[in-house]
Amino acid sequence: MDKLRALEYFLATARTRSFSAAARELDVSVAAVARLVSTLETNLGVNLFERTPQGIKLTADGAAYLDMCQPILQQLQVADEALRGAASRPKGTLVVGCPTILSQHCILPELPAFHARYPEIQIDVRTVDKPTAVEANVAEVQVVYGWPEAAGLIQRRLANTRLLICASPGYWNKHGVPSTIEELEQHQCLLFRDQEGTVIDFWEHEREGLKRSASVSGWLVSTHRDDVLQAVIAGQGVGRFSDLSIREPLRTGQLVPVLLDWESRHAPPINLLYRSSQRRLPRVRLFIDFLVNVFRRMEEERAPELQVHLTPERPDWYRRRHGRASATPRH
Repeated sequence: MDKLRALEYFLATARTRSFSAAARELDVSVAAVARLVSTLETNLGVNLFERTPQGIKLTADGAAYLDMCQPILQQLQVADEALRGAASRPKGTLVVGCPTILSQHCILPELPAFHARYPEIQIDVRTVDKPTAVEANVAEVQVVYGWPEAAGLIQRRLANTRLLICASPGYWNKHGVPSTIEELEQHQCLLFRDQEGTVIDFWEHEREGLKRSASVSGWLVSTHRDDVLQAVIAGQGVGRFSDLSIREPLRTGQLVPVLLDWESRHAPPINLLYRSSQRRLPRVRLFIDFLVNVFRRMEEERAPELQVHLTPERPDWYRRRHGRASATPRH
């Protein structure tokens, strides 16, 4: 067995989640990919992929093996590209992992400019909500919200955010605009459930050192942030959203923010994650520089009343798997 080629076929299959897609990427037959991956599994004595009528996915052993092998293959890739002079004409596939909220509202609108400048780099965007997800193993660059625990990865702050309390003009006209944080408890607040299962129903805010909070509730809770956004735009309640993800609804007046003199103490920052060895790949280095500039420009374009003044703190409920943030003991 050609071990290096087997690892290459395994990595391509893990990245594309398909023998046929891996075969197209490698310009070989599907049978060749499937056969060599099966030989690798036999040699290791474990199943790397679970095969179902719906497709294939990594097993737990496969994910662990991928995590161990990927740095080795990446080192070889770095050496290959350096010798080929790829820096002068960057090419190849770049796998980017990020949550949907960031890909749809911050990154994808900017990608045409990157493509125009580097047309031979193919961008493969994967939905990755946290660095420990299986999909994160194949991502060369990750953009994530919050305070990630990512051992072995370089972490770089791209931007701080503000959490804005918003509703449609029609909702505010019908129900009145709150004058205090506590008054939010009298409104229909539509809530987001994070990837750990916690409903974010405890909204803490600060103004000139004074802290106020509200335990809010409403008729809708969703893991999908855009479900909440669309319901709020439709006038069904009040929502709280990261400012960089609602720039267009704010610009068009679909959303009207209130209580702007109060800032959230726990607005999640936006972070960039990558392995140190990958920074030497021209396509990775160029994309990192691109993202840094994109988010720097977004911060610079903030209206004066939306500027961020507080240093974000990790909330008590973060990663603790409480059913509701309001149920977390306070310090």
